[in-house]
Amino acid sequence: MTIIYEFSDEHTKQVHQLYKEVWWAKDRSLEDTIDCVKGSQICIGILDDDSNLIGFTRIISDFIYKAIIFDVIVSNSCRGNGVGQKIMSLIKNHEKLKKVKHFELYCLPEMESFYSSFDFSTDVGGIKLMRCINA
Repeated sequence: MTIIYEFSDEHTKQVHQLYKEVWWAKDRSLEDTIDCVKGSQICIGILDDDSNLIGFTRIISDFIYKAIIFDVIVSNSCRGNGVGQKIMSLIKNHEKLKKVKHFELYCLPEMESFYSSFDFSTDVGGIKLMRCINA
């Protein structure tokens, strides 16, 4: 496995392909994916031995108080092989994120046990997620 933090045009296209593998991102366009990768402060990718992207995440942070983790994706063909664990380890040990007090993320209920193994908790002091659709 090779870890990347800079994404070539080809790797960004591969991020878009990973998005197509998950129901919550399958409708994202390539153009939006390009802008999303460019607009995120930290992107982490994992490549297989053939330089194909098999894992991806992106993080937005103030580098002191909060780091919000988005789009943790592992290719369908590589799930169960430790790629997700490697991504989470790379996030929590990233040099720019060492001073961050809270890591936060969104996840489906079936992923809670995975993230719990990295000390994430649903106990956030009664805080509720609120959303406004920008129409």
